Amino acid sequence: MREFNQSAKNFSQTAGTLNQGARQSESGAAPDTSGGVQEGKTEAVLSEARRLWQKYFELTKELLKFSDQRDTELFMDIVDQRGQLIVKITALPPNNYRESDECKAMIEQMISMDKQIMYRARAWLNKSRRQNSAVRSYDVTNSLGTRGTVFNRQY
Repeated sequence: MREFNQSAKNFSQTAGTLNQGARQSESGAAPDTSGGVQEGKTEAVLSEARRLWQKYFELTKELLKFSDQRDTELFMDIVDQRGQLIVKITALPPNNYRESDECKAMIEQMISMDKQIMYRARAWLNKSRRQNSAVRSYDVTNSLGTRGTVFNRQY
């Protein structure tokens, strides 16, 4: 339960980092592509950005698939992988890929998927809390304290 709470916090933080990185890239200046060597580097950075964003998109789709299943370990592993990709995306040199139509379309899809994932994760967490509460309410040793000898009598 604690692991899932920590994972949910990490997921929220990575989604916030992604949005913050998007705002920074939109306000940042375009890289200088005047030189031939610089242009080759820019193309390499753009292709790396495209590759990382596509991996992030695929992991988001996988996360949506596994959000309905009970395998929380795999779910948290995918969340961690997405967090690692965000670090790599934000570490890239400034580039224009974020402003491309392809990236904007992927991000629009990812935003709706993230909302669904967060809704499902909250629902699962609430259900788990209710189940734990029900189990604790039937726990005889904690509710009776030292008066457990009452059950030794025959009625």
